[in-house]
Amino acid sequence: MPKHSDPTPAAPDEETLPPGSVEIKRRSRVPGVMITQYVELVPRGCSTPDFIRKPFSVTIPGGKTAIFRAIISGDPIPTVTWGRTKGDTVDPEKYRARYDERNREYIFEVVAAGADHIDTYKFFATNVYGKAVCTSNLNVTEAPPNEDFRKMLKKTTMPKKKPKKVQKEGEIDPAIWDVLLSAQKKDYERICFEFGVTDFRFILKKLNLMKKEREKEQAKVVEKVSDLKQIEVRRDGRAEFEVDMQLKDPNSQVLLYKDGVMLDYSTNGDNKYNLDQRGTKYCFSIKDLGAGDAGLYQVDVDEANILSTNFQVPDVEFDTTLKDCKAKEGEDATFECVLSVPVGKIMWYKDDVVLEEGERCEIVVSEDKKSHKLVMKDLDVADQGTITAIAGIVPCKASLEVAEDPNRRKGKGSGDDDDEAARLAAEKARRQKEKDDLEAKRRAQAERDATEVGDGSGLGDGSGLGDGSGGDGSGGDGSGLGDGSGLGDGSGLGDGSGLGDGSGDGSGKDGDGSGGDGDGSGDGKKKRSRTGPLVPESVIDPGVHFASGLLDTTANKGDSAELCCVLSSESCEGAWYKDGKKLKSTDGITIVKDGATHKLIIDSCSEDDSGRYRFEADGRKSEAMLTIQDPPKIDADSLKNFREPVIVRAGENASFKLEFKGKEPMKVQWFKQDEEVLPGHHVRTDSSDSHSSLLLSKCQRRDTGEIKIKIKNEHGTIEADTKLIVLDKPTPPQPPVEVVESSLNAIEMKWRPPKDDGGCPITNYIMERQQLGRNTWVKIGEIPGQPSYRDTDIDRGRKYTYRIRAKNAEGISDMMVTDDIAAGSLCFPGAPAPPKVASAFKDCINLTWVAPANTGGGILGYNLEKRKRGSNLWTLVNPADEPIKEKKYAVKDVIEGAEYEFRVTAINVSGLGEPSAPSELVFARDPKKRPGKVTDLKLTGSSYNSLSLSWAKPKAVDGVEDEAKGYYVEIRPIDCMDWSRCNSTAAIQTSYTAVGLKSMAMYWVRVIATNDGGEGEPQGFDNYIIAMPPPVKPRFTDRNMKTFLVVRSGNTVRVHINFEASPMPDITWLKDNMAVAHRVTITNTHKGSQLLIPTAERKDTGIYTIIVKNMVGQETFNVEIRVTDDPKPPGPIELDENVKGTVTLSWLPSPDEKRDDRLHYMVMKRDSVKRTWRIVGDRLFNNKFTVANIMPGREYNFRVFSKNDVGMSQPVLAPTWGTISKREKSTLNFPESKPLDLECAPKFLLPLKFHSAPQGYECYMSCAVKGNPRPHVTWYHNNVSLNTDTNYFISNTCGVCSMLILRVGPKNIGEYKVVADNPLGVAECATQLTVRE
Repeated sequence: MPKHSDPTPAAPDEETLPPGSVEIKRRSRVPGVMITQYVELVPRGCSTPDFIRKPFSVTIPGGKTAIFRAIISGDPIPTVTWGRTKGDTVDPEKYRARYDERNREYIFEVVAAGADHIDTYKFFATNVYGKAVCTSNLNVTEAPPNEDFRKMLKKTTMPKKKPKKVQKEGEIDPAIWDVLLSAQKKDYERICFEFGVTDFRFILKKLNLMKKEREKEQAKVVEKVSDLKQIEVRRDGRAEFEVDMQLKDPNSQVLLYKDGVMLDYSTNGDNKYNLDQRGTKYCFSIKDLGAGDAGLYQVDVDEANILSTNFQVPDVEFDTTLKDCKAKEGEDATFECVLSVPVGKIMWYKDDVVLEEGERCEIVVSEDKKSHKLVMKDLDVADQGTITAIAGIVPCKASLEVAEDPNRRKGKGSGDDDDEAARLAAEKARRQKEKDDLEAKRRAQAERDATEVGDGSGLGDGSGLGDGSGGDGSGGDGSGLGDGSGLGDGSGLGDGSGLGDGSGDGSGKDGDGSGGDGDGSGDGKKKRSRTGPLVPESVIDPGVHFASGLLDTTANKGDSAELCCVLSSESCEGAWYKDGKKLKSTDGITIVKDGATHKLIIDSCSEDDSGRYRFEADGRKSEAMLTIQDPPKIDADSLKNFREPVIVRAGENASFKLEFKGKEPMKVQWFKQDEEVLPGHHVRTDSSDSHSSLLLSKCQRRDTGEIKIKIKNEHGTIEADTKLIVLDKPTPPQPPVEVVESSLNAIEMKWRPPKDDGGCPITNYIMERQQLGRNTWVKIGEIPGQPSYRDTDIDRGRKYTYRIRAKNAEGISDMMVTDDIAAGSLCFPGAPAPPKVASAFKDCINLTWVAPANTGGGILGYNLEKRKRGSNLWTLVNPADEPIKEKKYAVKDVIEGAEYEFRVTAINVSGLGEPSAPSELVFARDPKKRPGKVTDLKLTGSSYNSLSLSWAKPKAVDGVEDEAKGYYVEIRPIDCMDWSRCNSTAAIQTSYTAVGLKSMAMYWVRVIATNDGGEGEPQGFDNYIIAMPPPVKPRFTDRNMKTFLVVRSGNTVRVHINFEASPMPDITWLKDNMAVAHRVTITNTHKGSQLLIPTAERKDTGIYTIIVKNMVGQETFNVEIRVTDDPKPPGPIELDENVKGTVTLSWLPSPDEKRDDRLHYMVMKRDSVKRTWRIVGDRLFNNKFTVANIMPGREYNFRVFSKNDVGMSQPVLAPTWGTISKREKSTLNFPESKPLDLECAPKFLLPLKFHSAPQGYECYMSCAVKGNPRPHVTWYHNNVSLNTDTNYFISNTCGVCSMLILRVGPKNIGEYKVVADNPLGVAECATQLTVRE
C-alpha cells in the first residue's frame, strides 16, 4: 500500500514544469485552488492533485505556534511541499511539517511565530499528472506583556458565532435589528415587510435605543463609519455590499459572518467571498450565487458589529418578461414585468448603473408585489442601452432605443414658424406641471451694453451670438435664421426682418441665456455700435400659457374620469386629443369650458378610454395619461344577502355564495376565523368568472366565527365578510362550586355558567341530589337560569352531592358533579386579631379589633375579657347575654394605676370561637409626657464595622417630662441627610452596639429616649465618629516567628506574619532592601500578611523584610530565606602519611561551595577488621583532614560527604590505604558439571483469538510465545508490517505479545498475523478482525 510522506520545504524551482509536459490551467471546486495539468488526457483511475480542504489564514499572538491544516487528494499520492513568498521554510526548528495518518491531513507548523513570519504561504501538491497550488496568510499580533500569571488568566472568547434561534409563532426574528441598524430609513418599511413586522412604532422606539449602544461598541474599534450599502445583485451575477470605515488599529481583524458562521474570504478575487479594499472603503462580493447564499451577512471589526445585511434569494421566475422599447427624444419609456411570487423590491439597471426613484425615473410596484414597472421620463439619446431587472438572483433584460429628434435640438429664428413655438411652449408647460402657479408676467432684464452687432444679410449664423439673456428669450441681431443657442427661455417669437430675435430652443426652462451679442457672420461686413439697451425695459406679454397642466389620472372601469387644466387666459379656446385624434362632445364624453378652466369628463370609463390625452390652445399643449383599471366589484344585492349571518344546527351544512365581476384573472380566497380555507374533508369551494361559493358540511360548534372572502386581480383587492353561527347544546357548568352557606337549616351554593352556551341563552339548570351512603339520585327539578341554588330540604349532619346540567333551546349539557357538602355541622368562627389600645386614661381604656378571617357563616357579636398583670383569671367585660356588635369598646371598669391586658372572642350561630391572643399591657392612667434628653453620652468601643455607646437616663420632671421606658439609636453617614434607626424596638438598657457599618466611614450618632407619651429630643455627639478601632501602633503578635528558613529548590515558600494595628496599616515586603519579584504573591489582611513563592529558585535566597506602617507608627521584621538543594559531591581524594600512624585526606571542593556558605564536609572511616563505617570528622569547612590511630597491617577505606542545611551528597571514596598480610590459599575440588542446553525454536503457547469489535471502540489482541534465544516478533495486517506504524500500540513482555487498536474502523478489517523467529526456526499465528456497526 503506498504511504503518504511528510511535507517538505518548497524547492526554488517549484513553479517549473517537467520536461515534455503541457500546461493546462483549471480551477478547483475549492475556491482559491489553482490546478495545472501536465498531460492532455489523465489515465482512467488516476487524477491530478487537488485540495479537498485548503489551509485557512491564521491570526495568532506573537510567540504562539501557527498551524495550517490541509486535506489533499490525487492518484498517485501527491508529493506535498510548502514555502513562503518573502523567505524560505528550510529551518527545521522554525518550520515543521508532517502527515497525520489518523485524520488523513497534512499539518504545517510555524513555531514561535513573530513579526518576521508575517507572510503569504504557498502549498504545493504534485504528482506525475499535475500540480495544485493554494495560498494562505499568516498574521501575527503583538504578544501581551509578561504579567502576573493570575492576571494573565482570563475568560477565553471564541470567535463570535450566533446560532439562529428557533422562532416561535408571533415572535420577531432577532435578525431584523441587525439589518435595520445598517439600513437607511427609506428601506425600513421594505425590511419590516420581509420579516413580517407591522408594529412600526415599537420597532422605531427600540431601534433608537439599540443605535446608541451600537455606536458605543463601534467607537472602540473604528474612528468613523459611513456609506453603509446593503447587499445588491449586480448585472455580472455578483452580490455586493460595502462600508466606508476608518479603523483605530490597522491590525484589527475584519471578519465576515453568514448566519453567525465565520467565512473565509480572499483579497485577490479567487474565492467565492472576496474583499476589495480601496483606502477606507471595504467592498465585499459573493460570486456564483445560488439559493444557499441566502442569509444574514455581517461585517465585524474584532467583536464590534459594523454592517448587517439580509440577502434573500426567493424562488421566483418571470411570468412576464421585459419587452424591448423604441422611443423618441422627450418621450417616456415603460418597462413592466410580472413575477411568479410576491417580491417587495427588485433591482433595475441601465447598463451597469443602478436606477432609483427620482425626477426622471418612476418605479411602481403593485399591491400584490408581483407586478413591477419602470417608467423613464423625458428620454435622451444617452439613455439608450440595456435595461435589466433582477428579482432575487434571476435577471431579465430588454433593450431601449432612443431616436434623435432634430426639431428638439435646434431652434428657429424665423418668427413665422408658429408650430415650433407652440411645441416649445408645450414643452415648458410639461416640465413645470408640478408647480402650483407660474408668474404671469416677467420683467426683461437689462443686458450689459453690447459692443458689436452683426449686420449680415441673407442667412446669418447667429450661433451663440444672439443676446438671449432675457427671460423671454429675445435673441441677438442675426438676420435670417439665428441659431440662438443661448440657454434662455426661448419663448420669444422672431419677426424675421431686420434684427432677428434669434429665439433658440432654450430647453424650456427659465434661465438666462449664455449667448453674447450677435455677430451675424453673414455676407455683411459692416459693423456698428449699439448705444442703448438691446431690449427695452418694459413688460412684455408672454402670450397664453398653462397656469396648471394636465395630470396623469387613474379611474376604475364604469366610474367617471375627469381631466382638467387651467390657462392664463379666459378667452382662449382649445382642443382635446386622444392618442393624436381630436375629441368632441359625444355620448359619454363631455367637454366643459369654465373661464380659463378646461375639463374633459368621461361619464362611464371603459378599457377603450385608456390612452394619452392632450389639450392644445394657442400653440401650447399639455399631455397626461389616463389609465382605466378594472378591480373586482361585488354585486350589491349579492353582498347584502352574503352579509346576513348563516345560522345552522350542529351536523348541518352551511353554504355561502357571492357574485362579482372584474378583469381576469382573479384569485379568490376563502377565510374562516382569519385562516385560509382550502378544499378538503367537509370543505368544498366552487369559483367561476362571476361568482364563488363555499360549502361547509357537518358543521360543529367550533366552526362558529367570521367567514371572509378575498377577491384579487392586478388592479386591486376587495373583501367581504359574514358570520357563521352553529347552534348546539351548551357545555357543562364550570367548577369550582362555592358553598355560600352550610348551616343547620340550609345549603346554599353557586357556580360558574358554561364556558359555551351553544349559541343560545341558558334557560334552566337541571339539578339532582344524592345523600352520602345512598345509591339513588333525587331530582330537585329545573331552576331558572341563575347559577346558584339554596337547598333547605336537608337533614342535619348529613353530606350531600349534587349533579348540575345546563339547558338551552338546543338541548341539555353534560353534568357537573360537586364535592361532598356537609349540612348542619357546627362551624365556629376563628380567633380575631389581638385587640389594640386606641387610648388609655385613668378611668377608661378604648380598644379596637379586627374580625376573624374565618367567620363560620356570619358573626353575631363579640365577647371582651380583661386580666390584671400577674393574674391568671380572665373577667368578662360586657354582659354575657349582650355581645358587642361593633369592633370597638370602651372599658370603664378599671382601677387607676393598675395594668391590664385584653382578649376578644367572636360569636356566630354555632357558638363561641377561639379567643384572640392577649393585647399589649396597658396602664389605666392618663397619657404620659415625653421624656427628656439622655445624659452622659459617650463612645465605649469601636471597630471597623461597629460602634458601642453608653448613656445615662434622662431625669423625670413632674408635669413636664416623664420617665423613659426605652431608647432608640440613630446614625447618619456624613454625606447623607437622612437618619436611619439602628434598633426597630426600643432598647431598655442604657447601652447599645451599632453594627453593620462601613469600614473607615464617618457617621453622626444620636440617642432618643421614648415612653408611652412619645419620643424625646435626640442627644448626639458634637463631632462625627469614624468606624475604626482605637489607634494602635503596629505590633507583631507571634512570639515564635522564625528568622531563618531553609527551603529546597522547587518547593513552595510560605511566610506568614501576624500583627495587630489600627487603623489598617500599609504593608511592604522587600528583598535585600529591594522590591520583591512579580512572581512573588503577597496576601494582606487586617491581622496578618503572607508572602508566597510558588516555586522557589536559588535566586530567591535573601533577607526578606516586612514593613508594617500606619498613622501611629511602624514596625519591621526580617526573615532570611535560603533556597538550596542537595549538594554536589566533592572532588577526588588524595591520601598522604605525613606522620606515622596517621593519614591525611585532601580533596577538591564541591562545585556548590561558592554558592552555599553553609556547606561543609563529613569524613567516614572503615577498617578491614570491624568492617563498619564510622564518622571521624564532621562540620569541616576546609578541604583537608588528618585521621589518627591508623593501625599497621590493616586496610582502611575513607569516604567524604558534602553537607548543607538540606542534606548531604553522594560519598566520594578514597583509594584503599594499608596492606593485607598474605595468607595461604585453600582449594576445594568440585565434580565437573555437564552444561544444560536450553535452546529451542519459537513456539506459540497461546495463539491469537478471533475478534469482533464495535466501530469506534478499542480492540486488544494478545498471544504467548516461547523460544531461546528470545525470538523477534513481527505483527502483520493483510501482510503489511505494523511494527513501525504509530497507529498501533505493540508490546512484548516476557513472551506475552500484545497489540492495541485505539479506534476500530472499516480500514482495520482483515487478517492479523504474528511471526516469531530466532536462529532455530520460525513460528506463525493468525486471526481475523471484523468490525460491527
